[in-house]
Amino acid sequence: MARPAEPQTSSSVLMIRPFRFQSNPQTAESNRFQQQDHSPGDDLIHEKALAEFNNLVATLEAVGIDVMVFDDTPEPHTPDAIFPNNWLSTHADGTAVLYPMMASNRRPERREDILSSLSADHGFRIEQTIDLSSFEADEKFLEGTGSIVLDRENHIAYACQSARTNPDLLAEFARRTDYELVVFDALGEDGAAIYHTNVVLCIGQDFAVICAECINGGQRQSVLNRLHDTGHEVIDISYAQMASFAGNMLELKSTNGGRILAMSSQALNSLTAEQRKTLSRRTHIVAASIDTIEKSAGGSVRCMLAEIHLPKKPGSQDSE
Repeated sequence: MARPAEPQTSSSVLMIRPFRFQSNPQTAESNRFQQQDHSPGDDLIHEKALAEFNNLVATLEAVGIDVMVFDDTPEPHTPDAIFPNNWLSTHADGTAVLYPMMASNRRPERREDILSSLSADHGFRIEQTIDLSSFEADEKFLEGTGSIVLDRENHIAYACQSARTNPDLLAEFARRTDYELVVFDALGEDGAAIYHTNVVLCIGQDFAVICAECINGGQRQSVLNRLHDTGHEVIDISYAQMASFAGNMLELKSTNGGRILAMSSQALNSLTAEQRKTLSRRTHIVAASIDTIEKSAGGSVRCMLAEIHLPKKPGSQDSE
């Protein structure tokens, strides 16, 4: 039986406060967005990243987003724990999906205690867990809502294939969650496969920000047509804007129902006046500077946010 569509946006996000942030040497080869070296033990880099993390939390809370912060664990060392959207997605029918990740030092990021806390401490209801992590043994990877950008309202999953986004696992995800797949190939200006779909594409309620020129020419129009057909106004960004993480945005919903579009300051500064105007007509844009995180880890604001779409338990605050 097909699952019903769900709201595109959530007012609750999960974030992981880093314990020992650093650039991850195991992800550098496939992530061309990592710009700094991955030397361990740089306390200054960690302190800068921690300050940026705390500022982003405060920025989101100030506009009415419910931010649930969990602390990274001291051991094992997980340098990319700050990006929880790669191991977890949640859905309005009570499903939690756990994903297989390519870097071995990222796999311990999957934490049962966090899922338990969402239920026990925050009142969310988890009806079932789909655990795809066993595919790591077959070297097949699918890194959550980094690999997959979800149009939740229309139940469509967009994905660009890469070493971190396996086509067999995309099919398995679609089968288990009743999502339609739109799969394509996307290359950077250097000709390398783009590691995650969520740096290429952001889908909001009625808009989509996309770097169309990086999509394979034979597939580009079909992707754009699918977005248009589902009522999304397309805001096209350039390679340079994508490199500034302008595709790595996330639309959220404030606790008073307002539409919030979260992004980094670098992403915002890369947008043209017309692009800002188009997005501002629909959402309230909020931005925070996370330059250290972006340069060292090759991810931005959207990567730091695992939005929680789970239903509330009966009797919990905000339960329906």
